[in-house]
Amino acid sequence: MQSILASMPGFDSDDYPQSVVATRLIAEEEYAETPFHRHRKCQLVLALNGYVKCKIADAIWMVPPNCAVWIPSQVPHSNLVSKDANVCMLFVDPSIEGMPDSSCTLSITPLLRELIAHLTTLEQNYSKHSVADKLVDVLIDQLRLMPREHFDFPLPIEPRLNMIAQRLLSAPEDRRTVAQWASEYAMSERTLSRLVKNEIGLTFGRWRGQLHIVLALQKLAVGGTVQRIAEDLGYESVSAFITFFKKTLGKSPKQYMKHKD
Repeated sequence: MQSILASMPGFDSDDYPQSVVATRLIAEEEYAETPFHRHRKCQLVLALNGYVKCKIADAIWMVPPNCAVWIPSQVPHSNLVSKDANVCMLFVDPSIEGMPDSSCTLSITPLLRELIAHLTTLEQNYSKHSVADKLVDVLIDQLRLMPREHFDFPLPIEPRLNMIAQRLLSAPEDRRTVAQWASEYAMSERTLSRLVKNEIGLTFGRWRGQLHIVLALQKLAVGGTVQRIAEDLGYESVSAFITFFKKTLGKSPKQYMKHKD
């Protein structure tokens, strides 16, 4: 696995006085990953193709094609980029108003996608009133309008819930019930349900469902079949998985990925 930082030698967003700068990462045959780091500028991670999985504070975030993850200023994070991915990294000064104040996934329109991609091809030490500067004004106006998605899997601080989260990550096909998980950690079903609700704001089923969406989008982005994904996530049938996916995202897996092309 190669390092993203090594593949972008000499680029540090905080070295630029410009309020918005961008760079491009094209992964080759290997997965690429950054160690945990932080910077003053906020960061938008946009996958043009392939996927990016971001570890940000207390959650794992998925960046499927034509969506982006927003990372606020000074928030520690790492990014895992899939093989053959084409990823744009946009860096925005935290003084710019109207940006998200917490980590989130944003749905990206074709216009904004092209604006960001084009900015990565320009000289980043651009001057005021230059073509790049004018492009950035439009880009920021568009970015403020982007709707939020929910492609994250929260990692609770509470020790027992964190252990369950790690085990679900390593074995997402595990379909044990809330009662079975509670018994393993010497809790009642009611206690575990209350802990998950208090820590994460979701039911246990929706929390596990968030993980399945994250992993399903990751696998779809690199050409995984719906049948194989359903098996990997422990669904009894392909139709059961498609029903879950459609209920969560409003489209079947094939329709969703086609819409993102």
